[in-house]
Amino acid sequence: MPKYNLCFLGFGNVGRALARLFSTKSAELAELYDIECSITGVATRRMGWLTNVNGFEVESLLSGKDQPGTIRERDFDVWLRNSRPDAVLETTSLNVENGQPAIDYLQAALRSGAHAITANKGTVVHGYDQRAAAAAQAGKRYLFEATVLDSAPIFSLFRECLPAVKLRAFTGVFNSTSNVIMEAMESGRSFDEGVQAARELGVTETDPSHDVDGWDSTVKICALARVLMKTPLTPNDVRREGIRGLDVRTLRAARAEGRPYKLVARARIDDSSVITATVRPEQLNATDPLASVRGTSLGVHFELDMMPGLTIMSHRPNLQSTAYGLLADFVNAVRNAS
Repeated sequence: MPKYNLCFLGFGNVGRALARLFSTKSAELAELYDIECSITGVATRRMGWLTNVNGFEVESLLSGKDQPGTIRERDFDVWLRNSRPDAVLETTSLNVENGQPAIDYLQAALRSGAHAITANKGTVVHGYDQRAAAAAQAGKRYLFEATVLDSAPIFSLFRECLPAVKLRAFTGVFNSTSNVIMEAMESGRSFDEGVQAARELGVTETDPSHDVDGWDSTVKICALARVLMKTPLTPNDVRREGIRGLDVRTLRAARAEGRPYKLVARARIDDSSVITATVRPEQLNATDPLASVRGTSLGVHFELDMMPGLTIMSHRPNLQSTAYGLLADFVNAVRNAS
């Protein structure tokens, strides 16, 4: 049975959930796919560049206990070389403007002979073509299923199950934080109370600006357009409006009317490959495929030349859901490479 070395680049909430998932799924991975894994590298701002060629014990790693054989390396290049990864799983923070430094990290991982698996939308928006070419040249995979709808299969669905299909348009409710805030305000609570509710659910950061101002949804539009429509789209190309302009009275009236507001992301491509894209609060009719998206749930509706509509929903995703997207990408990478 082959044993794969894993490097975790970023070890926040998603990275920690992923480590737990590899541990709990280890017997299934071995029995069903002949896959055995060992975490030989972990890197964060807080912990530094840590390697352990014997493999980290997951529970000790999660609790922060020192482990025999652990070495703190001086920089990324040394860390990558000494941890000898078969796959680098990257979950660092999003850089909306240029996707760095995650792009350079993943490029170096591919050059070293490792699969590059990421939950970072910026690497797709700003560097998809280069990463895909580097992966092909190295005979490795660059995969990113966890970037848009947590673990719901979007990119793999189009890649594996929808050959020769043309995507004409899509509409998405991509941001859990905005859902939670608007629903809190529909019940009479303030915007700040809605933000606090989202924090308590663990779906937003201390500063929720990326979520409530529409940047998270904007970058997801750009990622889908780049990969599925095969057309570059930058965040500055998207007309963007967040939810700060909505008030309690407006939201409660819309809900009573049966046409609640959602932060809706839309993109459409014409026959000349020109994309128009928006992110803004919209009222959705009860018959809309995305009208039932509530709470932390997410959804996307595709318009295709071969079918008028295809809707994918991710119901109440959590950290484990996002982590599973990364684990599934890893399994698919090593199975297809074998």
